[in-house]
Amino acid sequence: MFCTVKRFFNEEDGMGTVEVIIIIAVLVGVALLFRSQLIRFVNSIIENLFPDGSQLENNTGTQIKLKGTD
Repeated sequence: MFCTVKRFFNEEDGMGTVEVIIIIAVLVGVALLFRSQLIRFVNSIIENLFPDGSQLENNTGTQIKLKGTD
């Protein structure tokens, strides 16, 4: 019985999964902490790339319409 418990604690097969889960949890926590700053940053990048929303057109030059909107 003691050997089985000792072998269980020495086994390292699941360590990669635990490490990935911890890294993801930390990244989500940081994103939640700096949520407003991240949103402002992404919005400023989008505004610099597309200063006028009417420029977002498909390849034929006509504006893309969503189904159900007129």
